[in-house]
Parts: sequence; structure tokens; C-alpha cells
Amino acid sequence: MIKRYWNINLEEMMKAGVHFGHGTRKWNPRMAPYISAKRKGIHITNLTRTARFLSEACDLVFDAASKRKQFLIVGTKNKAADSVARAAIRARCHYVNKKWLGGILTNWSTTETRLQKFRDLRMEQKTGRLDRLPKGDGTRLKRQLAHLQTYLGGIKYMTGLPDIVILVEQQEEYTALRECITLGIPTICLIDTNCDPDLADISIPANDDAIASIRLILNKLVFAICEGRSSYIRNS
Repeated sequence: MIKRYWNINLEEMMKAGVHFGHGTRKWNPRMAPYISAKRKGIHITNLTRTARFLSEACDLVFDAASKRKQFLIVGTKNKAADSVARAAIRARCHYVNKKWLGGILTNWSTTETRLQKFRDLRMEQKTGRLDRLPKGDGTRLKRQLAHLQTYLGGIKYMTGLPDIVILVEQQEEYTALRECITLGIPTICLIDTNCDPDLADISIPANDDAIASIRLILNKLVFAICEGRSSYIRNS
């Protein structure tokens, strides 16, 4: 994998609050190598290491995108949901930004069935068929469609398991992470000072509570994905 320059600026990360960790009482000792200091009762993440792992992650997604690999971005915290959706849409990635329904990946055959039902209901709504049904049936199916849109809307075009999964928060997305580990799907994960850095393939030490921090990390990864897709187009 060729090393590239991704313009990862330490000052920019500091302004976004990427370096702020959790309180010193709420931490995982395995994160010690990624912590540079304690300040006013909180741990401070070593941004040099953040930059290093973010750069490695950008290299990975660039190479994958240049080979037409598929990505899934997962971030279900309320404060991360909008940033996840915007980043995924910009880079033409699949995404889950509401509750992770257990088994989305490990029970893929069931997920495929749900997605087909979702597509069928969307088509029936577009053609007006739902409005022509008896009121009770129409209301029930519209409620089912709204539920599927909320939880599966970001993966409605996914036709198989993703090649790489990007997780915005380890503890919140632990079920998704375990599914990836079970299936051997490579993962990139933001890890705060209360996380385990050994679970994901590439762990990026960063503040997973601040919107600015999440957005900055996602923007770097999405830029690399877009550059990789452009590279494929240029070389095809």
C-alpha cells in the first residue's frame, strides 16, 4: 500500500477538540499508549498518533475505493447521525445512523429479505398502490415502510456484505463491530480513551463525543474514498 499525503493537520484537530478524552476515572488502561497527558481531570489524546492512524486509514480506504470496494459507515449516536449520513452520501457509501438492528451483517439473508420488502413497499408507494388499499392495510404498510426507512434507508442499495466498515464510536457500535469481527470484515473505528484499541483493524484515537471531531475524521476518510473512486475512473 503506497503512503500518500492527506493534509492531516494537528492544529486543525486541536481546534475540533479531537484530543479531548474522557475523565481520568473513566478510561481503558489499554489506551495508555495513545494518551499524552492529563488535564483538569480528563485524558488528552496524543494527536501525533491520531494523525498516524488516520493517515493509515485514509491509505486503506483510498486503495479499496480505487478497486471499487464497498463501504459501510456506522454511527448511531444522535449527535453523529447527521454527519454520518452526509459523509456517506457524499462518498456514495452505505450507512446506518439509527439503531443497529442486530444481525444486519451476520444474518445477511434476513437483511436481504427485509431490503427486498423495503424496495417493494417504496415502489408501491411511488405508484400510489398503498393509497388505494383499504385504510387499515394502507396505514399498516405505510407504518412498516417508515420503520424500514428509518433503520435500513442508508443500506437500501446494498446488495452484499461491505468490504470495509467504518465505525464512529466503539462502545455504541459494539454489536456492529462484533459482527464484522465474526465475518472477517476489515474495520476502521474511532476510539476514545475508554475504548479497547485492539478490536478494530485500524483504531483512530479521537474524541467520539464532539460533533466537530467526528466530522473532521469522517471528512478525511470520505475525501480519501472519493479520491480513490476518481483514481479508478481515471485508470479504467
